[in-house]
Amino acid sequence: MWRRMFVWPRPRDFVSLGRFPKARVAPSAMMTFVISPRFSRSAFALWFFVSILAAPARAQGGLEPLEITTATGAHEFQVEIANDEPSREKGLMYRRFMPADRGMLFEFERNEPVAFWMKNTYIPLDMVFISPDGVVTHIAANAEPLSEAIVPSGAPCVAVLELNGGVAARIGLAPGDKVRAAFFKR
Repeated sequence: MWRRMFVWPRPRDFVSLGRFPKARVAPSAMMTFVISPRFSRSAFALWFFVSILAAPARAQGGLEPLEITTATGAHEFQVEIANDEPSREKGLMYRRFMPADRGMLFEFERNEPVAFWMKNTYIPLDMVFISPDGVVTHIAANAEPLSEAIVPSGAPCVAVLELNGGVAARIGLAPGDKVRAAFFKR
């Protein structure tokens, strides 16, 4: 079945009709051309695959800078932000790899004790619990992948930073060290 599509011309006098040569039209005229159902399905398929391929790019575009200052100096990371319930629930689940300079910052509305687990998380993680002023309060190093054991924050915190397992030890991170990110400037 064929459909008739109406296309308003561009502000210019020339309108391109895809593979067809440019046609000269009066600026106020309306052009019509016919599109086959096969074209519609092809256009939808193209849109679908482009949106699938663009999804990781959108996720990477959402990275924010974060700096941790320890006794060994300043260490910079790029972190994904989990600031709503669905993103906090999923976290880093189902991922099999995370670059060394990446992490995820879980932001909470209230300063209170929290608990995490490693269910469906395939990579070992260091969990860094952070107070509202950006000070590290507790570190859970090398949390076991796929474990359902609860990892508590101990003291109240407003954010949790997840890094690759062993990064906290490598940079000399300790309670009392400072974390700088946009979230802590509020």
